[in-house]
Amino acid sequence: MSIRERVAPGRIRTTLLAYVGLTKPRVIELLLVTAIPAMLLAERGTVNPLLILNTLIGGMLAAAGANTLNCVADADIDKVMKRTALRPLARATVPTRNALIFGLVLSVGSFFWLWTTTNLLSGVLAIVTILFYVFVYTLLLKRRTSQNVVWGGAAGCMPVMIGWSAVTGTVQWPALVMFAIIFFWTPPHTWALAMRYKDDYKAAGVPMLPTVATELQVTKQILIYTWLTVFATLGLALATGWLYAAVALLAGVWFLVMAHQLYSGVKRGEPVKPLRLFLQSNNYLAVVFCALAVDSALALPTLLHL
Repeated sequence: MSIRERVAPGRIRTTLLAYVGLTKPRVIELLLVTAIPAMLLAERGTVNPLLILNTLIGGMLAAAGANTLNCVADADIDKVMKRTALRPLARATVPTRNALIFGLVLSVGSFFWLWTTTNLLSGVLAIVTILFYVFVYTLLLKRRTSQNVVWGGAAGCMPVMIGWSAVTGTVQWPALVMFAIIFFWTPPHTWALAMRYKDDYKAAGVPMLPTVATELQVTKQILIYTWLTVFATLGLALATGWLYAAVALLAGVWFLVMAHQLYSGVKRGEPVKPLRLFLQSNNYLAVVFCALAVDSALALPTLLHL
């Protein structure tokens, strides 16, 4: 076997991994955690595996397309920040033109996939999500305001809307409450990470809240949004059974304790570990939505009908 023949498979693998890296696979996990429970809640006690599969495929294509286009727009920032310096465009392992085409193909593909396998509303919501994430958050808000993740985070709330609409063809109040849960959860989740990497954001010229406000101000905002998140999860209990309500209450207390500990530690001038809240906030969201999925699949009597 020649050297060229031995090297070729390695290059193909590296290239494929680079394109996968553009899609930010870990971010797409949010889709799996929230979309399936939303679909199960939309039609309690009834599971349509094919519909769920088609919705997840379409949703993953949309998320992958949006994330790839985000990488294209943020390539200059990613080169500066240590946390993102290994992303494909920051290392120039994928040509920018190819990444742009890849992102557009994924985005358009998500619309047609959802339109043909679910309904038009789900496809439209996917495109709206991509446009909002790329143009409103990435290009307009991210580099201009410290409230970027508050409003830009709305894009991350859309999987529940897409999942609900795929089942019902509509958007009803439980979908809006699930949207609110993720909307309020996003700032404390993101700001906790930004507190850990605020020097990165300063170097890149991105005005994330921890780079322009004191730690006390940031942790106070984290605490406020954590309370709003927990209130929203409890509001959803009106459409669920006792299992979700119990888990949402217990998980909410746990999440609030962590947020209060972070705020109190900063207030006392003690060294704090904001990354702990960031990591545990992922677990909190997963626990709440997993409980929602189980509660919905079992079709437990909703609190409104007890």
